[in-house]
Amino acid sequence: MATLKKSWLTNFLVWRAKHISQKHFIYILSILVGFTSGVGAVILKNLTHFFQHLLEGNLVRHYHNAFYFVFPLIGFALVYLIIKYVLRNKVSHGIPSTLFAISKRKGVMKKYQMLGSILTAPITIGFGGSVGLEGPTVATGAAISSNISRVLHMNQSTRNLLIGCAAAGAMSSIFKAPIAAIIFAIEVFSLDLTIASMIPLLLASISAIITSYFFFGNDILLPFKIIDGFKISDVPYFIILGLFAGLTSIYFTEVYDRIQKLFDRIKSPIKRLLIGGIGIGILIYLIPPLYGEGFDVINNLILGQPEKALETNIFHLDLSNAWVVIALLIGLIFFKIIASALTFGAGGVGGIFAPTLFMGSIMGNCIAKIINQIGIFPQQISESNFTLVGMAGLMAGVLHAPLTAIFLIAEVTGGYELFIPLMITATISYAITKYVHPHSVYNMELGRKGELITHDKDHAILTLMDIEKVVETNFIPIYPEMNLGDIVHRAVVKSNRNIFPVIDEKDGSLLGVILLDDIRPIMFDQSMYQEVIASDIMQTPPEIIAWEKDKMTDIMDKFQASGAWNLPVVKDGKYSGFISKSKLLTSYRRKLINFTR
Repeated sequence: MATLKKSWLTNFLVWRAKHISQKHFIYILSILVGFTSGVGAVILKNLTHFFQHLLEGNLVRHYHNAFYFVFPLIGFALVYLIIKYVLRNKVSHGIPSTLFAISKRKGVMKKYQMLGSILTAPITIGFGGSVGLEGPTVATGAAISSNISRVLHMNQSTRNLLIGCAAAGAMSSIFKAPIAAIIFAIEVFSLDLTIASMIPLLLASISAIITSYFFFGNDILLPFKIIDGFKISDVPYFIILGLFAGLTSIYFTEVYDRIQKLFDRIKSPIKRLLIGGIGIGILIYLIPPLYGEGFDVINNLILGQPEKALETNIFHLDLSNAWVVIALLIGLIFFKIIASALTFGAGGVGGIFAPTLFMGSIMGNCIAKIINQIGIFPQQISESNFTLVGMAGLMAGVLHAPLTAIFLIAEVTGGYELFIPLMITATISYAITKYVHPHSVYNMELGRKGELITHDKDHAILTLMDIEKVVETNFIPIYPEMNLGDIVHRAVVKSNRNIFPVIDEKDGSLLGVILLDDIRPIMFDQSMYQEVIASDIMQTPPEIIAWEKDKMTDIMDKFQASGAWNLPVVKDGKYSGFISKSKLLTSYRRKLINFTR
């Protein structure tokens, strides 16, 4: 059977090479990837809504709110069992895991990742996890596209492009915003905006949105039409909104990062599950709007009906009082990211795109309500517009994706009347957050490690290079007690290199290096053969490359600073070989050709 399958695939690839050009084949694959991303979005959304309706719609509504407390624990336990006994592999957060695959795994994603998010994300969110489906949808589509690329023997640059197509397809299908989806793929996944990449992205986005219309009809996640137009007198208010969006984005990023680090210190997955599950259970019991993605809350705010979003508060406060509503909404802003971070910490699977929209919409609505209630300003402002623009402000800050934020809100509102306020708020929020946090929540960990692909092409290519591919080991080692005669006869004569590592014979540690230039003046004087030993003439290398610590960008900087042609490499405290500047530059040129092909 395996032979038959291999023969069939081989015959297809031969036929394809003869009849379909590489460019047209990529177009076909991009349509297929867009379709699979759309189907993935449909499956994830329907499964999640099934669980949520079954639990929240029946048990909570007909029995007791106390179920809110136990749902997350049950959900996290099910996810843990699926990961341990069914998938038998860790399911990482959607978009960060995809970025890692691009930057460090040459666009290769393991097969289990095609099902990982589908099996775990709906349970996480359906049982109350306070995260979103966008990340898992992107991860599912990306894993499928990566494995299709592997089966069809696509090169690394094509794999990365098709992963970007999967991301565009996922976002296009979810939000029915095809242009914003393309910008999202370019902005978040650092794809080059060329004709070669633009057409596949367009095809994937179109394919996905048609798939979405086929299954969901005209249903839109954020249905809204602009009623209150933009006036130039609103500019100062949107500047204020941008400032608060930046501050809220910093709060979001700080809380998320710190809670994740706290959970990282807990080695036992059962302890993480219990701590996170109990924490999120308490929060959802006290604040039911934190349950799941929260798009119902967002839509109620957009429609000017905040009391619907807050009617389940356990304090039974008077929602006719505007300041009570404002206080409750501020509470949602404060606790949403805590709930999301606890969900991730407990082992839940989801994304942070929806929590970002949730917090942004509430923040914008709060700012508008406060301005209107204070009454010292000359005009009333549109709360619905501020709700929408607030979402863009937080997306620009938290995700470091200002263009995606602008075009997404512009597309879902069916026009560009809010384009100027979107640009003002998104730009201010992005600038403030970028100053404090150079990397977004998506790529924070990769950015700290220097493993992140960026739009800086030189940095991107260096990130894609592997140190093991450029380390050379054909250098003859010298030991510190070797005399000059032994060095000449056992090393110099037998080597075509002009540098020799001096290593400790016992533990293999690097003690220094000897250059041919160091011994050339005395190597022909045989009277010195017994008098001079290696430790007398060795020197400290100008730089040492640490295998585990140094990134390719650091290695290039060390060559630049030292002016050396060869630098020794140390791994686990032991000598491992040398990297030569010529080998490094040759590898760089090859990677550049593949990257831009």
